[in-house]
Amino acid sequence: MSQPNYKRTKFACYAAYFTMSSIFCLPPLLFMTLRETFGISYTLLGTLVLVNFCTQLGVDLIFTVFSKKFNTQKVVRIMPLITSAGLVIYALLPTFFPNIAYLGLLIGTVIFSVSAGLSEVLLSPVIAAIPSDNPQRDMSTLHSLYAFGVFFVTVVSTLFLKFCGTEHWMYLTLIFAALPVIAAVLFMISPMPDMGGAENTASTEGTKKRAMGIVLCVACIFFGSCAENAMSNWVSSYMENALQIDKALGDLLGMAGFAILLGLARIGYAKFGKNISRVLLIGMIGATVCYLVVGLSTGVAPAFIACVLTGIFVAMLWPGTLIMMEEKMPGLGVAAYALMAAGGDLGASLSPQLLGIVTDTVSASSFAAELGATLNLTAEQIGLKAGMLVTAIFPLLGTVVVIVAMRYFKKRADERT
Repeated sequence: MSQPNYKRTKFACYAAYFTMSSIFCLPPLLFMTLRETFGISYTLLGTLVLVNFCTQLGVDLIFTVFSKKFNTQKVVRIMPLITSAGLVIYALLPTFFPNIAYLGLLIGTVIFSVSAGLSEVLLSPVIAAIPSDNPQRDMSTLHSLYAFGVFFVTVVSTLFLKFCGTEHWMYLTLIFAALPVIAAVLFMISPMPDMGGAENTASTEGTKKRAMGIVLCVACIFFGSCAENAMSNWVSSYMENALQIDKALGDLLGMAGFAILLGLARIGYAKFGKNISRVLLIGMIGATVCYLVVGLSTGVAPAFIACVLTGIFVAMLWPGTLIMMEEKMPGLGVAAYALMAAGGDLGASLSPQLLGIVTDTVSASSFAAELGATLNLTAEQIGLKAGMLVTAIFPLLGTVVVIVAMRYFKKRADERT
């Protein structure tokens, strides 16, 4: 029997991952529009991010524990349609029922977040199950497409809102709701590789023997995800409100710049990279410095540059931890990858929410008003800077975790020799 041609399947995975970027990127770009249109606070906007990633976290855990109850191939095929449904609700409920606008945003967020959680759990194993001469390149390409998807969504959204007006934000959301349908159609007409449960038993046994290494990797991806997602979710609002940069210019040069550096760094590592542990260490340290500059600098240029450069340093913190796990503890299987996805989603849910809470709390304080008067800044600007400054704790703690992990894996390697 001839081997099925999985080229279209691989392209469907790439298309699904590319369009999934709208789930993470579009809502932050609309934060200020939603705040001005419906009077939603920073804390509630941050809560939407929290709900997004907590839903994904729940899907990660549920699908891992009850994976045998699901028809994986059918789930993969309908997954992009769930994304579309969530985005349609996100756009239409607030438009037609402005009195319950936040509830509509919340419902839409939950629905498309289910799809995002399934994507993280299933797309990587699908790519891994497809026969390939260079599986690492395929996996790196998959993760790189998310970053370039963010760039695409940012540019299209910025130009749309600039020339069509922020009052038409719902039409922009509907445009992005249509794109996942392409991935769904590709999945429907493509063969799916076998991802049977045989490996799950072996992976569970391997995980038990290497529990400490798994814990360190989960902690590393947690702090790395915190560092990446706090900036990616708030850089648009920070550029507009804290740095007083025109929204279109701030999104094109700021958020899009962050995304393109994120993608280029991942492609660069896939082509030339080595010594992933050192890359992770440099990434954590660099991200810490960037957040400190963003939070402490009173000048526009240093803070702007630090926001964009964060993209380089956080680029490999999520995929790089997966690479480190596979290098140091090969053969762990789907269960371990699901645990890593859960750790990443937990970090992505907590840090943007914390940043929003800190921003609101500090902005409302007399301290912010007094300090703002001294520095010629508004209380809101002080609040946003304080939020960025507090976020620096995540890559700082991540630096400690990477150092501990490097020593642990070196000790294990020495014991085997």
